[in-house]
Amino acid sequence: MTKTEKFRKDYMPPDFKASDIHLTFQIFNDHTRVTSKTNYVRQNNQAAEIFLDGSHQNLISVSVNNKILSEGEYKKTDDGLKIPLTTDATIEIISDNHPAQNTSLEGLYQSNGIYCTQCEAEAFRKITYFIDRPDNMCLFTTRIEADKKSNPILLSNGNLIDSGELNNNRHFAVWHDPFPKPCYLFALVAGDLEFIRDSFTTFKGLVVDLKIFARKNEIDQCAWAMESLKLSMAWDEKVYGRDYQHKQFNIVAVSDFNFGAMENTSLNIFNSACVLAKPETATDRDFMAIQAIIAHEYFHNWSGNRVTCRDWFQLSLKEGLTVFRDQEFTADHYSQNVQRIDCVAQLRARQFVEDAGPLAHPIRPDSYIEMNNFYTSTVYEKGAEVIRMMRTIIGNDNYRKATDLYFDRHDGQAVTCDDFVQCMVDATQENFDQFKLWYAQAGTPQVTIESHYDEATKSLKIKAEQVIPETPNQINKLPMVIPLATNLIAKNGATILPEDKLFILREQTEIFTISNVPADSTLSILRGFSAPIILHNKTQSDDDLYYLSMYDSDGFNRWDSAQKIYSHIINSFIHDDVTTLPECFKDFIDHILSETTKPGADLALLARVLTQPDYTSLTLGKNNVTPAAIVIAGQCLNGLIYQAFSEKILNLIDQFSDITTYSPDTASMARRAIKRALIKFASVASSNHDLFYNLYQNANNMTDRMMILGSIIDGTSEIRQKILSEFYNSYKDYPLVIDKWFSAQASAVRPEIFDDVKMLAAHSDFGLTNPNRVRSLYGAFFNNNPKYFYDETGKGFKILDNLIPTLDEINPQTTARLLTSVGAWHTLNPTLQNKIKETLITILSNQNLSPNTREIGEKLLRG
Repeated sequence: MTKTEKFRKDYMPPDFKASDIHLTFQIFNDHTRVTSKTNYVRQNNQAAEIFLDGSHQNLISVSVNNKILSEGEYKKTDDGLKIPLTTDATIEIISDNHPAQNTSLEGLYQSNGIYCTQCEAEAFRKITYFIDRPDNMCLFTTRIEADKKSNPILLSNGNLIDSGELNNNRHFAVWHDPFPKPCYLFALVAGDLEFIRDSFTTFKGLVVDLKIFARKNEIDQCAWAMESLKLSMAWDEKVYGRDYQHKQFNIVAVSDFNFGAMENTSLNIFNSACVLAKPETATDRDFMAIQAIIAHEYFHNWSGNRVTCRDWFQLSLKEGLTVFRDQEFTADHYSQNVQRIDCVAQLRARQFVEDAGPLAHPIRPDSYIEMNNFYTSTVYEKGAEVIRMMRTIIGNDNYRKATDLYFDRHDGQAVTCDDFVQCMVDATQENFDQFKLWYAQAGTPQVTIESHYDEATKSLKIKAEQVIPETPNQINKLPMVIPLATNLIAKNGATILPEDKLFILREQTEIFTISNVPADSTLSILRGFSAPIILHNKTQSDDDLYYLSMYDSDGFNRWDSAQKIYSHIINSFIHDDVTTLPECFKDFIDHILSETTKPGADLALLARVLTQPDYTSLTLGKNNVTPAAIVIAGQCLNGLIYQAFSEKILNLIDQFSDITTYSPDTASMARRAIKRALIKFASVASSNHDLFYNLYQNANNMTDRMMILGSIIDGTSEIRQKILSEFYNSYKDYPLVIDKWFSAQASAVRPEIFDDVKMLAAHSDFGLTNPNRVRSLYGAFFNNNPKYFYDETGKGFKILDNLIPTLDEINPQTTARLLTSVGAWHTLNPTLQNKIKETLITILSNQNLSPNTREIGEKLLRG
């Protein structure tokens, strides 16, 4: 089915709205019969027909006001039903779904025998015929009927209001959601599941029944998710004043899911990777990610569900705000510095690349063909940065007043990004007219600064100039509002200003002044990454960078200065044929290594300072890139660091290997993070593999095992194969751990990788129907192995070319996302560019390509 492009400017309210819908699901082995009975209210007095979105189901009957229509009394199209209608009416639709055959994982489908739904963005129409748009909010009542033995658990949104026995060993459950919602938030789960149970009492005294459901062999991995849920509920009450108002909150973990999770009202459905965790099977990063995702979906209860989007162009209204909320939740429970660093690292690795390529779009796009393609880092992560800037500009207290106003004013409504910004204006009287360009203009602003110190007046003048680069369909850009948090660092490492000074750049060029500045101070600007920009400091010296990397009180700027140092050295290896380390760099590394042993050291921060930039960060803003050269230079840098500090590094590895009992607390995770950074240096010496094998054997948690597996995966040693074999045999019954096993091998920087990928694709545990497994192999190879994915023979692109048509028939969403892996192809050297063009042309020549994948492919090719 060919889809037409939709434009935000064409928005019109619906001609009809549903007031309430009653759904009945009769689940049988070979099909599910869905009956929807909906009361529609006419909104447009000129409307002569109603259009109900619908596809991928077998239509049985259509009734209007209890009268069954003949086929000539309505028109069925590829994407819905047209029914003549000029009044309010009750419409009943009966249709059959086939969940077991639904590999797209949209609508109603089966995951390892569990019936579940995924309706965002536009997949409710695959379940029944309905006005499938977010501004059509109504009350849902859902009755589920199924075999009691195979489906003992029957869940939907809201509160359980009835249940009972039926004939033929069947049973039923009826759920009612007392709050109106759009159909993208509808959820159903039926299957053989177990649960853990707890409760949470809101500050208004409501006792909420909490349950997390999983398969029997997974239920022992759900305790961390429950703890995270309760922390999230308490945090949202404390920080945003938002209480939960349903009597029940359920989470279900399923194996096959296109997303991380889905915030369906009171029934969150999660990818099992985002729920299941215990020390034996989950890493520190898994524990942190699960807590953040649990929080994210819970926070959607207000920022997305109670107040939702008017149309899908406003997606960042809920996602940008909720990402910001989950980032702050994580920062409050772990390290503020490290949380900010990790967020910025992800933003640069994904969103900055998106902004600089053919897939660039504003956080509120102007048009789309396939809405699923706009669940992007721009909408989510850049959207969160826009919210963060608003809070920075108006302050924490005013931000809380504005969000209180937003939730209270618009509770139960479908609104726009403009409505959110208006609440900021009304609560603070701040003018946000120019600021709204962040919603309209794509591209990452580049800000160049020059500073000049006047010794006579002891003042520092900072000249700032902004440029917004051209992006597809946007050439002439207007100056943005860019907050620049600034301070000065004294020679003793202390900040000179009692608190950061906030300069706000509004014009293309402005000059800012700081008075009473000591002559020997160092400028620290863009502290905390106060705006999502690329900053060029023309007057910053190498000495300034080294000083800030060792002494800046702002954790982000300390890490960022170190990242620039690493980048400069790697570039010198590539372009200047340098293969030695500057003495100042050795002093810097020695300083950081020594600092790790000092009492009170921020080990989590130091671990990041010791980690060189990833490939994507090293290529930002560059052209004519040869990926292999960058990867080799990075390996060379690690090798030289180890050569210079081997004894100290090995001693520190031993020192930080003394944790005997695993705990996902901040201090323990920081010690393991330091050890991981150190092992990365030591991994360049094959003579350490015996040491690594002993560490692997003594490890009592997945974090340590994975850091050892990652340290030996690039080579060909016997120990590599021994660990891989032992790892697989130990965890073959844990699919999420076997995902890690696939991913580690697909990321291996070794010439045998093409044979490895082929072998892994033929492995008995590999299949294309599970998105997690597809991402663990192909996603890891495409995104984590630039040296060989971008191999100049074209072997890596051939793997992509061969995969796309087969996977696209199974799951278009997963396919389209994988294709974005080549989003930065235009920055590569001419040989690689030509090979990628050829690959894209071949992929697009497939006439059966889904709209999802075709839209991404055509945009990439036009880029």
